[in-house]
Amino acid sequence: MENCLFCKIIAGDIPSTKVYEDDDVYAFRDIAPQAPTHVLVIPKRHVASVAACGELSDAAIAACLRACGKVAEAEGLTVKGFRVVSNCGDDACQSVHHLHFHVLGGRKMGEQMA
Repeated sequence: MENCLFCKIIAGDIPSTKVYEDDDVYAFRDIAPQAPTHVLVIPKRHVASVAACGELSDAAIAACLRACGKVAEAEGLTVKGFRVVSNCGDDACQSVHHLHFHVLGGRKMGEQMA
């Protein structure tokens, strides 16, 4: 999508710190981390959010979730734990309308999700 920040990152038009990449997924460090480790995992094909996942193949969705696990393992988060979050829509504070998963860890997370 032409004006999508994440599509521009995937295309290399905007710099990012790549953590992981495969044919379907690109993962990079968040520029405003909310935890010691904060990586965004995004599909290379543009879809707006989890609500639009029907536009992706099952394989592409699975690739995103597998990538979350691979990122967590590579970042050393699998021993103590990590959180995966996807905000969907404006009321959930989704700031970039391209499906993305936040992989967060490196500290004890709060008990409340909201």
